[in-house]
Amino acid sequence: MDSSNLGSVPEDEQHRQDSSTPVVSAFASRPDRPPTKCSSEKYSPLDWSDYFDREEDVSIPDSDDVFHLYMAGTEGPVVFCLHGGGYSGLSFALSASKIKEKARVVTMDLRGHGKSSSENDLVLSIETMCNDVFSVLKVLYGDSPPAIVLVGHSMGGSVAVHIAAKKTLRSLAALVVVDVVEGTAMASLVHMQKILSGRMQHFSSIEKAIEWSVRGGSLRNIDSARVSIPTTLKYDDSKKCYVYRARLEQTEQYWRGWYDGLSEKFLSSPVPKLLLLAGTDRLDRALTIGQMQGKFQMVVVRHTGHAIQEDVPEEFAALILNFIGRNRIGPHGVEIPGLARPRPAQAQPEPKS
Repeated sequence: MDSSNLGSVPEDEQHRQDSSTPVVSAFASRPDRPPTKCSSEKYSPLDWSDYFDREEDVSIPDSDDVFHLYMAGTEGPVVFCLHGGGYSGLSFALSASKIKEKARVVTMDLRGHGKSSSENDLVLSIETMCNDVFSVLKVLYGDSPPAIVLVGHSMGGSVAVHIAAKKTLRSLAALVVVDVVEGTAMASLVHMQKILSGRMQHFSSIEKAIEWSVRGGSLRNIDSARVSIPTTLKYDDSKKCYVYRARLEQTEQYWRGWYDGLSEKFLSSPVPKLLLLAGTDRLDRALTIGQMQGKFQMVVVRHTGHAIQEDVPEEFAALILNFIGRNRIGPHGVEIPGLARPRPAQAQPEPKS
C-alpha cells in the first residue's frame, strides 16, 4: 500500500508499543547490541541544539501535565508548530533552523509524544489537544501573546484548524496546514489499525530505527530523520530494544474527531490560510470550491512524502516565510506600510493652579 496516499492520517507515522510493558526514556539507557559501524555512522542521531536555540519544559498549573518545547529565533511573529501523530516537535528541526532567521519558532511535543508528559497520554481527543496548546500559550505569553502563525502537520494540522476555528486566540495572525485534508483522511481511517500493527515494532538501536524510517520511505531526508526519530522512541528494558513512544493504536476512539468537519472549519478560520500538500489528489469538494473562491492559498510541494517539513525543509521554510511576508505579519500582527504602531498613552501632568 502506498503510504503517500494515506499520509494525511497517523498510519504514515511511527507508533505502537505494549502498554503493559514498562518503558523508560530512550536517552536513559542503551541496548546491549551495538549497531554496525556503517549504520552508526550514516544514521547516527543529531542533537536538537544544532537547529534550535533552547528547549523548555512548560508545567501546566493545577495539573501534572508538562509539555516540552523547542525554541529558536528572537524577532518577528511566533511560528508555533504542531507535529503529526507519532512524530515529535523535532519534526520541524531542519526547517526551524531556516525560519528562525526571520521569525521566532516554537515547536511543541504534543500529549503522549516526545518528551512531554501528561496525566493521561492516551486521551488524544481534539478538545484535549486544543486545550493543551491554549494552556501552553497562556503560560508562555500570559494575556499578551505576540502574533502567532499556527502551523500544523497531519494530526497537528487538525489541532491547528480547530484552534483557529474557535476564534478565541486573539493574536492568531495566520494558519498553515500541512498535508491533511478531511476527505482523504476520513476515507483512510479504516486502514489505520492494520498499518499500525503491520509496521516494524522493535529496534535494536536508535540508528536502526532511523535507517528503517528512511529506507521504508516514511522520511526522505536522512538528516531530518537523524534529529527527529530518537524522540519518537522509548527503550524497553524487558525487551532490550527500542519501541515507539506514542501509542496511537490505543486512541482509535478519537481519530474520527480529528478530521470530521475539518474542511469547513479550515475555511471558516478568519485569518490568512495556507495549505501545503504533497499530492494533487487531496482536495475534497469543500476545499475545491474554497480554493476557486480564493479563500486560501494552496501549494503542491513536489518530490516529497507526507512529512513535507522534514523531506524538503528549506523549501518548507521558504514557503512559510514568503507567506508571512506576503501577508505583512510582524511581531504584533499585520503591519500596514506607513502606519506606525500606536504608543501606549502616557499620563498627562496635572495643570498648575
